[in-house]
Amino acid sequence: MGFLDRISTIVKANLNDLISRAEDPEKMLNQIIEDMRVQIAEAKKGVIEVMATEKRLEAQYKQHVEEVTRWEDKAKLALQKGDENLAREALVRKGEVQKLALDYKTQFEAQKSESDQIQVALRQLVNKYEEANRKKGLLIAKQKRAEAQKKVANTMSSISDSDAFSYFNKMEEKVNQISTEADAATALNASMSGNNLDEKFKALEAGGGSSVDSELAALKAQLGQGKP
Repeated sequence: MGFLDRISTIVKANLNDLISRAEDPEKMLNQIIEDMRVQIAEAKKGVIEVMATEKRLEAQYKQHVEEVTRWEDKAKLALQKGDENLAREALVRKGEVQKLALDYKTQFEAQKSESDQIQVALRQLVNKYEEANRKKGLLIAKQKRAEAQKKVANTMSSISDSDAFSYFNKMEEKVNQISTEADAATALNASMSGNNLDEKFKALEAGGGSSVDSELAALKAQLGQGKP
């Protein structure tokens, strides 16, 4: 059953392991399935040859069994005719044919046993091939999903390890600081402008003179030195 061994090796192979080592899992799976199909086709030819041999041996065995019966009938006929020598010769030929018939029977039974075994093995291999063919799409999808997950994980890892985020945070702090300083400067300028304006209004309300000048004017008025 050497022609079945090659298929058995392919069918029993760990497809997941083959995919993990393949650069293109889908292409490799398709090739494996095709190899299995070709090997099974060759195995079918071998099984057909074994079955054909079985049929030939069976036919030859039956033919010799019939010939044994025919020589026995001839021996009976010779005795009926009173020819004992001829009857003896017929029985000798019968013995020779009977021995051949037993040999053919042995060969036929051995061939039939082998034929039955390889037919069962072939059916099992065909079932496994069909199962592998059905799983092919699932395995390809599983592999692609795993590759996508790995790619995302690597991307996230590279982002986490990058200094880009730390640079961004520093820039954010710097911008906030600049904005705060600008707001403080604006508030300071507004405060300073407001104080100057208040001083001007206070001076205006005071009439532009001091209390000393007012008191001096009053004394002059009392002494008649100035306007009443």
